[in-house]
Amino acid sequence: MIWCNKFCGDLLRSTSPEMQLRIDALDAHLAKPLAPLYVITSDEHVLALEAADNIRKAARLQGFSEREVLIVERSFKWGELLAANQSQSLFGDKKLIELRIPTGKPGKEGGQALQQYAASLCPDNVTLITLPKLDWATQKAAWVSALQQASVFIDIPLIERAQLPSWIGARFAAQKQSTDKQSLDFIADRVEGNLLAAHQEIQKLGLLHPEGKLSFEQVQEAVLNVARYDVFKLNEAMLAGDAARLVRMLEGLQGEGEALPLVLWAVAEEIRTLLKLKSAVAQGRPLPILLKENRIWGPRERLMEPALRRIKLSTLQDALQEAAQIDKMIKGLRAKAFSGDAWDAMMQLGLKIARGA
Repeated sequence: MIWCNKFCGDLLRSTSPEMQLRIDALDAHLAKPLAPLYVITSDEHVLALEAADNIRKAARLQGFSEREVLIVERSFKWGELLAANQSQSLFGDKKLIELRIPTGKPGKEGGQALQQYAASLCPDNVTLITLPKLDWATQKAAWVSALQQASVFIDIPLIERAQLPSWIGARFAAQKQSTDKQSLDFIADRVEGNLLAAHQEIQKLGLLHPEGKLSFEQVQEAVLNVARYDVFKLNEAMLAGDAARLVRMLEGLQGEGEALPLVLWAVAEEIRTLLKLKSAVAQGRPLPILLKENRIWGPRERLMEPALRRIKLSTLQDALQEAAQIDKMIKGLRAKAFSGDAWDAMMQLGLKIARGA
């Protein structure tokens, strides 16, 4: 066993590769000699997997022929990571070390180990650490700061619904195909909430048809309805005032057999949040501070201000009462304000918020 001495850590600290790298710049970066440490953080599993695959491929091409994979689970011993960094194979092969932290929460011991690891990287190894998207509090942790300073840090953002047609178009271009806006929108509608499905459908069209422009009929015939509707994305459609998307998602959730109480809970929670923010803003409190206090960030943060301008306080108050009546309908109790199907009532409630009236 060959130990990487203190000189390795000192050398790496003096030539730190600290870099925030955009995902679209990764290919160009990997054409150069690799950095000793890469960190990928994202909830877009397809894009994170592709980025990791590209780093693995580049490592193989640059002579890192040995690979060691460590997964942080309940029984994981952090000494295994430090040992992997300090040892070489019998034949002196360069090594790719992969550390996967599925929860994004290494704990106190893990955080200390990661700081120690980042400070003592061995130049004979390349390390790839993969994490889910880090929440606001975790981003402030000392171990995250240590990794950012010592690594090429790749934070891959979510592909939001409005960006999806453009993303699909870029994927078609990569396989030397194209199609019109109607087709891009059609695919985006069918793969709502499922980027892997979008990737697979694009690849399928690449196999079915030659390079060049695809007609809407070709796309429509090939693409299946592979949407996996997420009840917790309903709030984005309501906040954006996108009634068509809201209707499509609620119909999809009903068709997939989603539990209506969960759908109602998600919608009612968003109504309560809107009501709380609307009341506080009316009393003169700044919205940015309120958003921070209520831990609202990402797409919701961007959508919240225009939604609060659009939706009246009285509308939110009425909507909360309607949610209580729908809850009675679900439980089989007589609802004074409603008659008929609870899913229909749920649809009307969602549309009330989306339309702001």
